[in-house]
Formats: sequence, C-alpha cells, structure tokens
Amino acid sequence: MDQPAKRNTMRRDISLPKGRQVEETASAEVGALLGDMPRRRDLLIEALHLIQDGTGQLSAANLAAVADEFRIGQAEVFEVASFYHHFDIVKEGEAGPAPLTIRVCDGLSCSMAGADTIINALKDVTDASQIRVQNVPCIGRCDTAPAAQIGKRAVDNATVPILVDLAARGEVIVEIPDYEDLAAYQAKGGYKMLARVLAGDITADEAVSTMSDANLRGLGGAGFPAGRKWGFVRGYQAPRLMTINGDEGEPGTFKDRWWLERQPHRMFEGALIAAHVVGCDKIYMYMRDEYPAVLEILHRERDALEAAGLLSTGFEIRRGAGAYICGEESAMIESIEGKRGLPRHRPPYIAERGLFGRPTLNHNIETLAWIPDILENGADWFSSQGHSDKHHGLRSFSVSGRVKEPGVKLAPAGIPLIDLINDYCGGIAEGHDFKAFLPGGASGGIFPASMADKAMDFGSFEPFGGFVGSHAVVILSDQDDIRGAALNTMEFFAHESCGQCTPCRSGTEKMVSLLKDGSRDTDLMGDLMMVMRDSSICGLGQAAGNCVAHLIEFFPEDLS
Repeated sequence: MDQPAKRNTMRRDISLPKGRQVEETASAEVGALLGDMPRRRDLLIEALHLIQDGTGQLSAANLAAVADEFRIGQAEVFEVASFYHHFDIVKEGEAGPAPLTIRVCDGLSCSMAGADTIINALKDVTDASQIRVQNVPCIGRCDTAPAAQIGKRAVDNATVPILVDLAARGEVIVEIPDYEDLAAYQAKGGYKMLARVLAGDITADEAVSTMSDANLRGLGGAGFPAGRKWGFVRGYQAPRLMTINGDEGEPGTFKDRWWLERQPHRMFEGALIAAHVVGCDKIYMYMRDEYPAVLEILHRERDALEAAGLLSTGFEIRRGAGAYICGEESAMIESIEGKRGLPRHRPPYIAERGLFGRPTLNHNIETLAWIPDILENGADWFSSQGHSDKHHGLRSFSVSGRVKEPGVKLAPAGIPLIDLINDYCGGIAEGHDFKAFLPGGASGGIFPASMADKAMDFGSFEPFGGFVGSHAVVILSDQDDIRGAALNTMEFFAHESCGQCTPCRSGTEKMVSLLKDGSRDTDLMGDLMMVMRDSSICGLGQAAGNCVAHLIEFFPEDLS
C-alpha cells in the first residue's frame, strides 16, 4: 500500500512581511535612484520612470523595493507598472531587454511610407542581444514618415542604413531643437497679459467673457468652448486644480509637439492666466513620454520661470508612459494620481470632481497657446479669422500622407479640405490621385475625396459618423488600400484599449480578426460596432469602429 505524500509543514517566517522579501541591494539602488523624491502615492509612476531610466528595466527585486519605499502593496505596484507600454518589467529568471531599443512607428502615415519594410529589415540586420527592434503606435512625427526613435533620439524620414549607422556611432541621445526661450519671449512682450491679469487690469469676469466671445474651442478633440468651461469650474467650491493634457496620442496628430518645440511660453502664459482666472491652486501638466525633447524644454523653461519669479502658481510636469487612453481626461487624471489610466464613469465630470477629488480645469496645449493673443488683441480679432461667419478662429492642422508638403498648417477654422491641401500643402503628391482622407485621426473616420469640399470644423462630419477631433488630417491616394487603412486603425485601438470594459476590449480584437480574415460579413461588423458604440465606457471604444463603418459605406469595392 502506497504511503501518503508528506505534507509540507514548513511555515513562513511570521516576522517577515508576506510576499517577496525586499533585497538590501535592490533597496539601496532604488533609494539612490529616487533620491529626495517624496514617497507620495501620486508620484509612483514618476518613481518607476526614474528606475527605468537608471537601470533600463523594472526588475522584480526593484519593484518590491519601490513598494517598500512607498508603503504600498507589491501587487499594486506591479499592476500600475504593467499597465504602461514603456515600462520593461523583467520577472525573476528572465533576461532583461537589449541595451538599445529602436522604435519604429507603424501608425497609418508611417505604414504608408514603408515602416513595415523597415521593421522587418532591421530585425534581419541587427543583433537582437544588443538591439531591440519594436514597432510602436504613433510617435507624433507623421509629417516626416517613416519616423523612428533610437534610444531618446527622434529620427525623421528613417531608413535602415540611417538607423544602423546611428546605433553604431552611439548617437542615441535626445536632440533639442531651437526654440523661443524665456528671454526671447519676454523681448516680444511675453507675459505682459499675465501681468495685467494678476494686477486686476483684466478681471476674471472680463477674461471669461473675452474667451466666450472669441469662440475659442477646446482643441484636444472635444471642441468644448473654453469660456464656458472656465465658468463651470469657477462655479464649484475651491480649492480647485488645473491639468494640461499633453498626451497627444491620436494617430496623425503632432500639432502640440510642433508648438512646444517652437514657442513653449505661449502655452505657459496661457496656462498661468487660466489658472488665475479660474482660481486653481496648482497646475499639473501631463506630457507624453514619446516627446523627450519637449519634456526637456518644458523642464528647462519651467525652471527659468521659477527663477524669474513668474510662476504665479505651482506647476508640476508629469510624464506619461505610453498609454493612448490617458489622452482621455479622466484616465489622464488617474495616471497623474499614480494609478492605471482607466477612464472614470461619469458623472461626476472632472469640472466638479477631478484630480484628487477637486474641481479641475483641463485644457489642451493649443487652446492655452491662443489665450495671451486673444486677451491682447480682443475677441473679434480671433473670431473673425475663421473661413466664414459660421466658423471662428485659427486652427493648427496636422497634415500627413499623400501631400507634397505635410506638416502643421495654421489655417482658418472651417476651411474646405481641398483648399487646405491645395493652398497650404502644395497639392497631392506627385504620381498620386486623391482618394480618401481621415479628418480627425484614427477615430475621426475615413471619407472619400468627393467630400473634401466640407468645412474642416466641429460639426461638419458628425452627421456622417465622423469628426475633426484634434484636426489630424491623413490623405490617402489611389495607391492605398482602404481596408488596410481601416485595419491599421483597428489594430491600434485593440492595442491601446485599457481593457476595463468588455465591449471595447473584446470588440476591437474581434474586428481585427474579421478584417484580417477577409470577412465581408457587414451585418456582423455592424452589430459589433453598435455594441462597442453604445456600451463602451469612453470614447476609445465608442469611436474605434468609425473607419470600418466608412469602409463599408463609402468604399465597398475595398472591402473584399
């Protein structure tokens, strides 16, 4: 008769905490990397960035040490770190990432420019133990597609020889473009309007009225009137906070990077004015990690403002970690608080209960950049610059794809797309015939060239199931596959879904499989999009199917 197996009677040492024990070497390393950073819960992601920057990875031992430093559970630290794409978590016994990473964008504009060929060729010619090649979502350089990052260095119009040569020569450090610094901005009269607001020459009520009369809209995608937003947030009891959304992750969008790499103090002055008018105690700026040059500029100029005594309120810069969903305002707030970027259920809206539970004013980079000019020149000056009486102000259009001169184009709101292409972009690229366009990035839908006479403004494309959003315009030609473009956008949304709600998490994956398998079952696709649109918590799932819907409606010949 077999003897019963002996039961393991070893007991855990109850004098030690549960879970992985903190190693002394890891604790010392983490302590040195974090330095005098306050061990506050909302700074957890900042701490993870410092460790990743310092060691090139997040080891299991160091994650345990972080949990000990912050006095929170190891599981909680892991669930935050694992949510963000830019953190390299290395489990016990696993090899860490290669010393150098080359990231090649596979967004729509870069894919059209041959990014997939570059990615495959790089993997063939590089040593995987020394160089990791990653295909990544849009990195905000669509006008110079195909775009890449080698280490911290941005590479425009990337080719395999260029990337291999830069890697061999070790040229992987961030390059800072020439920009207008504090002294140059002040020499042009910068911060004059902030001084007038602080002195009471322009009252808060007058500032709100001017913004409303100017018809300045939120230019991050939603288009909510700025003046009304100021009034709403002011109506809630103090203390109030302000957030700046610099997580410009919509494929095809790069206008905020363009502004900050050239004139960052337009945004700084606009933000300080808005914070004072609304009565916000502090400003938190959330900037995407894909913009290392912008982050360096922001830190330099914030410090310069502080040294010059021009920071009229506290100003913290928080760094994203590669999660498109954090462009949604409530997910961004969760990330600033040091948590996973999961969108919140609403109501309450963040104007009532936002960051740290306080009433919160949230603005986009470009919106803030117009505030000093509007206060100086008046509401009519801005409002009258639209394409017609129905459209107001100037807009920064990010234009990429099949045009001769891609880039950020400052043009009147409501300009017909065909005029934007011909008058601002030099026309369609040689050898291409205009076929289709995305007016608002991957989520804004895809429309036929026959609709290029429509005004590029809020409200123009909504009746057709699309929108201009953040004004990310991608032009496609007769040489592009519309089904392939729709698949590219859907793969992006499947990759970036936070996974919180089933309709988005499973719906995007199912749509990708249908498109890849060559399905023509439009009834099934329609049902799937309806469920995603009606049941998803936030705009990602609600808008993810727009390009597929338009593929079916406008491009049935490309569906097969």
